[in-house]
Amino acid sequence: MIDEKDVLHMGKLARIELTGDEVRKFSKDLSAVFEYMEVLNEVNTDDLPEISQVNGLSSVFEEDVVVASDCLPAELLSQSQNPVELNQIKVSKVV
Repeated sequence: MIDEKDVLHMGKLARIELTGDEVRKFSKDLSAVFEYMEVLNEVNTDDLPEISQVNGLSSVFEEDVVVASDCLPAELLSQSQNPVELNQIKVSKVV
């Protein structure tokens, strides 16, 4: 059972201020999640193979290959729809 003290502690760790109603709601909701996890722990999975993904892909990575290009850097920069400054493409700030 996740009590309100635990929820307040998790909120503090996450730097989230919680109201009294939220603490009670999350205590109830988290307790239900952990109770369901206990039900799942009862399922016998001893004979099942370990899997890392379920969609059938064998490898999603490709080896990096360096390919020579006839294009000059200035030509490549001229293809950009974004502005170019100091031989670099200027993009929007992403935070």
